Amino acid sequence: MTKEELKKVEQEIKEFLSELEIPITTKTDFDEVSGIINVQLDSEEAAALIGFHGETLQAIQLILSFVVHKSSGEWVKTLVNVGDYRQKREEQLKKLALNLAMKVKFSGEAQAVPNLTPSERRAIHLILANHPDVYTESEGEGRERQLVIKPKA
Repeated sequence: MTKEELKKVEQEIKEFLSELEIPITTKTDFDEVSGIINVQLDSEEAAALIGFHGETLQAIQLILSFVVHKSSGEWVKTLVNVGDYRQKREEQLKKLALNLAMKVKFSGEAQAVPNLTPSERRAIHLILANHPDVYTESEGEGRERQLVIKPKA
C-alpha cells in the first residue's frame, strides 16, 4: 500500500468516525511485513468505543475493514485498538489461561471458558499450545461455542 493510498484510507476512516459524534484522535499505519493496517483510536470516551467485552470495538473494526476495502479496492486486514485495550485484554487472557491450566492439572477436570470471541479463543489456544499438562479444544457452534481446557492423559 502506497503512502497516498494510506492517506486516502486514513481520511475515509476519519470521516466514518466523525459520524459517531465522539471526540476521537486516530493514528493509522501500514505494516508492510504483515500487510496489516493498524488503527489506533484514543478518546475520553474509550469505554463507549470498546463496549461490553470489546463487542463495539469488534464492530468498529469490521466496519473499518469495509471502509478500507471500499477506499483501496482490496481486502487488507485491519486491526483497531482503543487506548491499550488489546494489550490489557491479552494479559488478562494469559493469566486466565494459565490459572485454569493449573486448576485443570491439579483437579484432573476439564474447564470450559464461555463467552470468548474467536480471536480470544485463538489466543488461549496459542498460549496453551505447548503446555505440558493440558490441551485446548473449541466445542459447540455459533454463540454457544466455547473453549475447553482438558488434562492430557
